[in-house]
Order: sequence, then C-alpha cells, then structure tokens
Amino acid sequence: MINFILDPRTGTPFYRQIIDQIKFGIASGKLKVGEQLPTVRALAVDLKVNLNTVSKAYKELEIQSILETQLGTGTFISKSDFSLSDKERKNKLDQIAMEFLSIAYSYGFTKQDIINKLNNQKS
Repeated sequence: MINFILDPRTGTPFYRQIIDQIKFGIASGKLKVGEQLPTVRALAVDLKVNLNTVSKAYKELEIQSILETQLGTGTFISKSDFSLSDKERKNKLDQIAMEFLSIAYSYGFTKQDIINKLNNQKS
C-alpha cells in the first residue's frame, strides 16, 4: 500500500495527484495487481478532501482499466502491464525537479551545492 500525500502548493488538482500516485505506485511495484485500495470514503476522510475528489480519481482510473470496483467488495488494482510513457516519465521528473529546486533555493542552497550533493549520492 502507498501513503497518499496531497500537496496544495503544486497547483495540480487533488484528484490528479491521487491518480498520479496510484499510477506511480503500480509502476514502482508498491501496488500489486489485486491489491485493494481504501474505500472512497476512507481515503477522502484520511486526505481531508471531498468524496467527489476521490471518486473522480477512481472513476478515471477505472475508465483506463487500471482499477476495478466490485460492488460491495471494494476497489482493486486490475492492471499488471501498466507502465509510464516516456512523456509521462519526463513530465513527472520535470515536476519533481522544479519542486526540489524551489525548496532548495528557498533554503539558500546554490546550484553548485545541489550539483555537488547529487554527485556525491550513492545510487
């Protein structure tokens, strides 16, 4: 299971953040085929968002055949061959990099500080 986190500062709608986190959870292997997701109500309460926000995310993923809802049982991961397109991967990396740089610059780190730190990280 993944820990959903919504960030209002990104400008990305919450339902889209939920969709992205589920897709990346599947792509990274944190979510497995057949795994049950929280109910719409439970996730909405946990994330402190409107039920319609979670419902919209789940419905969009159902249309894409990524999720499957079984009446009375719950919502499950239904697709195992899901992978991110090159465009989606690039867009996500761009988004992550912009958020990271904004935070780093706000703490006064220079571009060279960031480059040095990244070069010294062990893979």
